[in-house]
Formats: sequence, C-alpha cells, structure tokens
Amino acid sequence: MARWIRSGVLVVSSLMALLVIPSPGMAQEQEETEVLETLTAMWAAIEAGDVEAYAAYVHPDFSQFGENDVYLAQGRDIEVRGYRDYLARARNVHTEMHQPEVTIRGDVAWVAYYWTDSGQIGADRFSSRGKSTRIFVKEAGRWLCIHGHYTAVP
Repeated sequence: MARWIRSGVLVVSSLMALLVIPSPGMAQEQEETEVLETLTAMWAAIEAGDVEAYAAYVHPDFSQFGENDVYLAQGRDIEVRGYRDYLARARNVHTEMHQPEVTIRGDVAWVAYYWTDSGQIGADRFSSRGKSTRIFVKEAGRWLCIHGHYTAVP
C-alpha cells in the first residue's frame, strides 16, 4: 500500500510539474505578447501626452529612420525632444497597428507591421498610414525599443 501511495504521489507530482513548466511554444508566445504590449504602451503614452512614460520604453542607444528623414537620427534624447515638440502641437493622437509579425531571437525582437494614425494640429485634422519595423532588445527583464524604421504610404 505504501508503495502504491508513493507511486501515486510521484505521478501527481510529475503531472503538477508539467502544468507549472511552460512549453517552449508558450514561452515564445508570452515574449511576443510582451513585445507587442510594449509597443502599444509606447503609443498609449503618446496618446496621453506623457513623453516621460514614452521615454521609459526607449533604449538610450535608440536610432530611427523617420517617415521623411534623410539621415539616421540617433539617441533617446533626440527621440524624446521630437515627441515633446510634436505633442506641444498635436492633440487627439491615435495610432493603430495592423498585421503585426513578431520575430524573437534571444534578447532581440522585431515587429513588422502596418499602421494608421490620426490626430489634430491646430484646427487641422490629419491621418496617415504606413509600414514600419521596430527592433527591441531585452534588458533587465524589459523590452526596450532600440530602432525604428517608418515609411509613409500614400
């Protein structure tokens, strides 16, 4: 009887371990979700007009090719200054992501997606759409955006 109980405990313990340890596919899905949540949190901070909250998701070594940039812009400070200026003029800004594709390789992830946005500057409403790739790195357990490449589509 004691042997049966020990066997039963072993089986139950083994089943419990299977329930607690995520499979590699589940871990990958969780990482992909975290990357997308980071990007949407960045946009939510912009929509709320909170540049400091936005900056918390931007890596110090951030670089970007903006929609109309001829040259590579480098540094979180330049990115934050640009958004601070933009938000001093824009209001009711809203961005949507379409068809995101997330790829993760170790502590580097990238998201390729289409976007649409809208808002208002002064009395003028605006909207635009485009395609983008954002690259993230995972540091200290957090995904930070280290590069963005944006292309407006007519």
